[in-house]
Amino acid sequence: MSDLFDAVSDLPLSIESTDRTRRDRDTSSGFVRTTTTFRLSGPDAEGTTHTGRGEDVTYDTEDHDALADAPAFDLEGEYTFASFSERLDEIDLFPTKDPEREPGYHYRRWALESAGLDLALRQNDRSLGEAVGRDPDPIRFVASMRLGDPPTTDRLDAMRDEYPDVEFKLDPTPDWDADLIEAVAATDAVRILDLKGLYEGTEVDAEPDPDLYARLVDAFPDAVIEDPALTSETRPLFDGEEGRISWDYPITGVESVEDLPFEPRWLNVKPSRFGTVQSLFETIEWADARGVQLYGGGQFELGVGRDHIQLLAALFYPDGPNDVAPGGYNDPEVRAGLPTSPLEAPAHSLGLALE
Repeated sequence: MSDLFDAVSDLPLSIESTDRTRRDRDTSSGFVRTTTTFRLSGPDAEGTTHTGRGEDVTYDTEDHDALADAPAFDLEGEYTFASFSERLDEIDLFPTKDPEREPGYHYRRWALESAGLDLALRQNDRSLGEAVGRDPDPIRFVASMRLGDPPTTDRLDAMRDEYPDVEFKLDPTPDWDADLIEAVAATDAVRILDLKGLYEGTEVDAEPDPDLYARLVDAFPDAVIEDPALTSETRPLFDGEEGRISWDYPITGVESVEDLPFEPRWLNVKPSRFGTVQSLFETIEWADARGVQLYGGGQFELGVGRDHIQLLAALFYPDGPNDVAPGGYNDPEVRAGLPTSPLEAPAHSLGLALE
């Protein structure tokens, strides 16, 4: 059992009502993002009603459409947080249709788990940091983006003009030619290159390109390389560079980490990929025990989910190149006045709030 999970597992939790709301928003990556926020409400021991929230970041709009036709989940009752998590094991979270993609199960489960944890902490007058015995620190973050089709440095340049010290997590594509790579590398601001070599059946799938991989490894000697597809042609390119490789897409818990081709030195922690709080906390502890460097990952959250991933970064991996930038960095147009890295350390606020 995880010590971190032990710190929250016995928190009493009372749920009297549930509801949910949907959001849609254009993004800088050229698609409309849809998410659903779950709200769980109930009284504390003195009778004061609190509300916990969690965001379902399932990517397929069809899954949110189907949820709109589904009845409310039967969650009313008295629990500990651990028994609430066990209750979720019994509920069909996709009652009207299966999710378009397998990760949808974890995304929706995380939405309800995080809402339940938020409510349990609020009902017990605790912040997450106080519950687990950690103080939040300032959060270093990177701006994540693709460079368009065809790719140019236009958005990257506009972002640097507005925010000169910004750091980046970029998604290279086979259309990145030598001139573009040289121009991007000259910024000396790229901290992560996400090759997306492990995705299947998505709009961002990227076939392994040995020539592109070789150019990137050479041009960005200090950048973390995320999710390369290791084939007979690409694996030799990383001989001696294994310490730069990070994993994101396959990481759903300790077992998935132990199934990697070699023990990692970096991991991208996207809480929604883990599904349960226990799995997330166990993986953080596994990494801490082995000196594995962590950084937070975002899922184009539109609401409270972004607060949650920022708070987790502040508590557990504040100095990583966290892909948890304020949501405005994902807007189609670069705009002025956004917070810059590092974000101020949040206060110990009730629940999973970021204040």
